[in-house]
Amino acid sequence: MYLVFTVMNDIITTMFNKKFMEELFKPQELYSKKALRTVYDRLAHASIMRLNQASMDKLYDLMTMAFKYQVLLCPRPKDILLVTFNHLDAIKDFIRDSPGILNQVDETFRQLIEVYGGLSAGEFQLIRQTLLLFFQDMHIRVSIFLKDKVQNSNGRFVLPISGPVPWGTEVPGLIRMYNRNGDEVKRTEFTTDGNYITPQREGSFDLYGDRVLKLGTNMYSVSRQVETHMSGSSKNLASHAKENVAPNPLAKEELNFLARLLGGLDIKKPGGSETGFRLNLFTTDEEEEQAALTRPEELSYKVVNIEATQDPGLRAELARIAGELEVAEPSPASSEKGEDLLALMDGL
Repeated sequence: MYLVFTVMNDIITTMFNKKFMEELFKPQELYSKKALRTVYDRLAHASIMRLNQASMDKLYDLMTMAFKYQVLLCPRPKDILLVTFNHLDAIKDFIRDSPGILNQVDETFRQLIEVYGGLSAGEFQLIRQTLLLFFQDMHIRVSIFLKDKVQNSNGRFVLPISGPVPWGTEVPGLIRMYNRNGDEVKRTEFTTDGNYITPQREGSFDLYGDRVLKLGTNMYSVSRQVETHMSGSSKNLASHAKENVAPNPLAKEELNFLARLLGGLDIKKPGGSETGFRLNLFTTDEEEEQAALTRPEELSYKVVNIEATQDPGLRAELARIAGELEVAEPSPASSEKGEDLLALMDGL
């Protein structure tokens, strides 16, 4: 378990480095796919964890498709901010025993509220549309989405026709007609194929509070809402809304890599040096090799693999590099990792 906390703390510390966050919040053009992948690789390798190219590809694909799904299903454009807050709330749960890192995340929370809290619905719609344009050609199939029937076999998502309507709107089924003076003169009701409900309250946009929206929470928890059914399923709506944090058994295969992380790590301690491990998201080496061979060329990226050897000179050099990557508890003078990422961004 110590290794898990170490890996999470290292990655989160690097991700929320103050200078790195300041650079991200500057007005700028949307990153290219190659630039995003490069930054993602560096963040994933900010700890002692190492992934080979096939495993990194699989992890990146899962991340991008999960985020695309969340943006696509936002009831209203402003809810993108609630999705982001759900992400940050989950991160804070990982580091609740590390007050220094927790302060970094809280500061990012405050910046998000300050920068985006006052935007209009039109501005949020522009952000949402820009993100969807970025992901529009990515149709990678994900097992948990396929099993939940929210994704088709061609990789495209299924949009729901039931469930809560956006906050501030009414359930479909009523047409109002007005005269030229703006007075209502007639009402006509109609039936819908969907089973819509009115949300009880709006999600909190404060530093702490109930976000209400489940998009952006743990997608491997049964408590997430998956509303792709047709009409006549109010009973299913109630069952989906019920909180249950038990792991979804259907997601077991997708979570195999976490099991390896917790209990099946190949840990080496050559001569009392720092511990380390290699994470593989595939069951066998053959499966990994096959995945690397079948991945489309346009989705492949170069990844540097670091391997320890018995050569004392090379081992010393690797130890020096590992020392430079070591993450300590955040302090005012601890910014090397963020500066490293900033230098990387300058070169993109």
